[in-house]
Amino acid sequence: MISTAPLGAARAGTPPPGSPPPMGLQLNRTDRLMRLKARVAKPGEASFFFYDAHFKSEAVKILPGEYFCYNEDLLIMTTLGSCIAVCLWDRQAKVGGMNHFMLPDNGGGASDSGRYGSFAMELLINEMMKMGASRMTMEAKVFGGGAVISGMSTINVGERNTTFVMDYLKTERIPVVSKDVLDIYPRKVCFLPFSGKAMVKRLAPSNPDAIVQQDRAAAQRVVPVASSGGSIDLF
Repeated sequence: MISTAPLGAARAGTPPPGSPPPMGLQLNRTDRLMRLKARVAKPGEASFFFYDAHFKSEAVKILPGEYFCYNEDLLIMTTLGSCIAVCLWDRQAKVGGMNHFMLPDNGGGASDSGRYGSFAMELLINEMMKMGASRMTMEAKVFGGGAVISGMSTINVGERNTTFVMDYLKTERIPVVSKDVLDIYPRKVCFLPFSGKAMVKRLAPSNPDAIVQQDRAAAQRVVPVASSGGSIDLF
C-alpha cells in the first residue's frame, strides 16, 4: 500500500499536527462550508457537504446517480462496490469532477438518470465544459467495478460497468491515465478537482450493508454480459 501525506500536512510556520488551526483559518473553513451548503444543486448534482477531519478539508459526498464538478480543491468522495466512479480532469482549465453510476444503461437505450453510465458520462462532461473544460484536454481516472457479492459471477455487474466505461472513454478519445477496477474489493475514492489528484482505499471484502444492497439492486436490473493499474495513491 502506498501511503500519502494528509492534504493538511504542515508547512513552515503552521501549527504542528494535531493542533487546532488558527482562528482565522477556522473561520474561513466555516464560511466556505456554509457557502457550499447554500448552493442550489442542479438535477443530479451532489449536495451533501461536510468537513472531513482526516484530510482537514471541506468535502462533498457523491451518492449513486450523482456527480459533482468544481474548480477548487475540496474533496469529492464516494464509496463503490460494483458501481463505477470516473474522475475527469482538465489540466489546462484546472477543472475536475466525479460521477457515480450503477449500470451502463437501462437495458433499452437512453436514460436521463445519472444511475446509468451513458447519461452519467455526458452529464459530467457537459458540466465540466460549462466551467471552461474541453473534451480535447480531459483525462480520466476510473475506479470501482468490484465483484463484492459472492455467488454472482454469472451476472458480473462490476465487469459490465468496467467494460462500458473503458469503451466509452476510448470512443470519446479521453485518455485513462490511471485506474483501480474489478477484483473483489469495495473502494473509497477521494478526488481533488483543481489539482487532479485521486486517492483510493480498498475496503475489507466483508462489505457494508449499504454497498451490498446497492449492488443487489443493480444486479436485479442487468442481464449477463461477457467481458487494470496506474499511478493512483492509496490511503
